[in-house]
Amino acid sequence: MSDDYLSLSYGQLGASVLLIIINVALSVQLRLGLERSLAIASLRCVVQLLLVGYILEWLFALDNPWVVLAIALLMAAIAGISAVNRTSRRFAGIYWRSLLSVLVSALLITNLSVIGIIQVQPWYNPQYLIPLLGMILGNTLNGISLGLDRFMEGVVSNRNGIETLLALGATRWEASHKQIQTAVRTGMIPMINSMMVMGVVSLPGMMTGQILAGASPLDAVRYQIVIIFAIASASALGTLGVVILAWLALFSPSHQLLSDRLDQITKK
Repeated sequence: MSDDYLSLSYGQLGASVLLIIINVALSVQLRLGLERSLAIASLRCVVQLLLVGYILEWLFALDNPWVVLAIALLMAAIAGISAVNRTSRRFAGIYWRSLLSVLVSALLITNLSVIGIIQVQPWYNPQYLIPLLGMILGNTLNGISLGLDRFMEGVVSNRNGIETLLALGATRWEASHKQIQTAVRTGMIPMINSMMVMGVVSLPGMMTGQILAGASPLDAVRYQIVIIFAIASASALGTLGVVILAWLALFSPSHQLLSDRLDQITKK
């Protein structure tokens, strides 16, 4: 870390509250009615981040791979549940399918990045593993949520056409592959759009944080490229995985659309 690194005191942190007052003032002036929501969101943000900070300091001081692994699995489980909670429809078994997709995609890509590319020693070093996993999980969650929701909506809106194709002898894949393609594309597009403007319109958070902490800009850029590629691949794998698992749940091996499960899908 550079000697020029500036540590923030709690007093300086408190002074940053003045920034959020701008939002409150705009809400009051324009009668948006967001003052309470802003206050609650700001308080939760501060409490949650400070809590995470203390937990990470405790975790970094440990040399226990089992504790690190347990926290990683807990993070993945929360991400899997959160992905489903963002969708507007449900079906039986949707939560475990989302959880499995998150676990396989995020943990696989995180391990490949940490062990194979960055070559962290030991592999469970929480200073690297937990932040990288957190970034990958956050974006994988978004891709899974978007893809899953789009697939279910596509099946519902095209139900008559799908059932017609199945009745005419089409396989379940032939009748629904367009919905699968659209869902996977929907889950991947936000990451592609982000990569298009990265470094031109926006500076990624990890890169900015490293530079503020005194790292060389080129070192920060190299890390950011590795992370963004890891995020993109995990998001794509997670989206594909959850869409395929949802497809298997809604279409039987005998090439039938399971209407009883579709009937159980309800809006949030």
